[in-house]
Amino acid sequence: MQRNEYELMQNRVFEDPNDLSVWFYYHWLLGRGLMPMLSRGTLVTVPLVDKLENKRWQAKIIEQKDSRIKLSISSPPTAPIGRYKLSVITWNLKGSTRFSPKPENDIYLLFNPWCKDDTVFIDKENERNEYVLNDVGKIYYGNDSQIGVRNWNFGQFADGILAACLFILEKSQALTSGLGDPVNVVRVVSAMVNSNDDQGVVVGNWSSSYANGTSPMLWTGSVEILTQYHKTKGKPVKYGQCWVFAGITNTVLRCLGIPTRCITNFNSAHDTDVSLTTDVYFDEKRRPIESLNNDSIWNFHVWNESWMARPDLPAGMGGWQVVDATPQETSQRTFCCGPTPVSAICDGLVIHTLDWTVPYDLYKDQLVDQAALMLTVLGHVIETKQVLATRFNFRLLTPKLTITTVGDAVVGKEIVAKITFKNPLPRVLKSVKICIEGLGWLKAKNIVYGDVASLVTITHTVKFTPTLSCQRKLLASLDCQQLTQVHGAADIVVKEK
Repeated sequence: MQRNEYELMQNRVFEDPNDLSVWFYYHWLLGRGLMPMLSRGTLVTVPLVDKLENKRWQAKIIEQKDSRIKLSISSPPTAPIGRYKLSVITWNLKGSTRFSPKPENDIYLLFNPWCKDDTVFIDKENERNEYVLNDVGKIYYGNDSQIGVRNWNFGQFADGILAACLFILEKSQALTSGLGDPVNVVRVVSAMVNSNDDQGVVVGNWSSSYANGTSPMLWTGSVEILTQYHKTKGKPVKYGQCWVFAGITNTVLRCLGIPTRCITNFNSAHDTDVSLTTDVYFDEKRRPIESLNNDSIWNFHVWNESWMARPDLPAGMGGWQVVDATPQETSQRTFCCGPTPVSAICDGLVIHTLDWTVPYDLYKDQLVDQAALMLTVLGHVIETKQVLATRFNFRLLTPKLTITTVGDAVVGKEIVAKITFKNPLPRVLKSVKICIEGLGWLKAKNIVYGDVASLVTITHTVKFTPTLSCQRKLLASLDCQQLTQVHGAADIVVKEK
């Protein structure tokens, strides 16, 4: 349920609806958190009224039949989100009766981007459809002149994801009373998505060694990661990099009702000393001084933007807010970032146009994740003794996976999908892994394929039976030490029998 108004059916409230002496007063208690308190807004009473008023917890009978009544419930647009335990108390001339909470009667309250009084309200329907309801999207990577794109299953409506998202909020131990403000919620989520100081969802790894976990390049979506984290009661999942952190943040915040999108920034500077510059130091012989060279420029970085009003800031600061869950620097001694208004951020763009030939055999063992290379060019002007330096990064383009299906896709009928890949390198790919996922049809499945010989084309067949008629994407990714960021997608329309 989203903050504002919703309906509730209550049974076994009174025996004879025509005998008003049986019931005198009737209301609900909603408890949020371990120790609900009225003063903190985590314990609320919901009285019956004749007319609902905005911005209050109230209930109105809208239908009455036999011993059943149907109610319309109004909640304030600032109510803390999360899971509420519902109990009912009735009074009559003979005394009172209390109906204790039952798990199946719990109420889940979320932010409401359709409600004008909610601070996450976004007025354009197409933007609500994209930034709240769309459960599949694209994440961009590469560099500014060679932009790559991969599909990502956000899966915010998949089974178990809401429970996992609320588990994350509970595990953060954030004050429940603050969970009515999206500013607080996105900040908590940006801290909890990484595992650095709070045993959050994902362990970051940029070492190119992922032997005891899953390579960040192999994930196809957020569902498997969040489900695993929840089932293990909060054991961080290995491993992730920026697009994984951003994809999970997107899932969690959309699931909670906050409009959110993934943002990719190319030539993304990482300033480690708050100088607002990225500095590279060389000695008098033009050798890098590694102890001082902590700043960097990433070929790309992925973060998120969430939409909300900012009554806590000066006018003009509402709208899209930057949120970054990748653990780079601390904020108030915690690895989190945001929300920061986009309007308050000054962006810059530097474009390099260089022609360069780099032999693959010479640098094949120097490639890191994303098949990226960085060139440092130094120059010395003899006449003026001026020293010039610049850096340029680029990546090797990776092949795509081709996904095809055999025959028509029909509900209840087995589908055969073929994943085809050609090794473009003059070397054997070792210990190749393939991951395939179809949201709502096929849970993420990791396949250990083995070695793939040089310049060889392989085909792997997957069979599954869809249970829903709709259009979905079937996603696949391939990963190994020698080649990363290989993925593909196919649109599949499943018809009724």
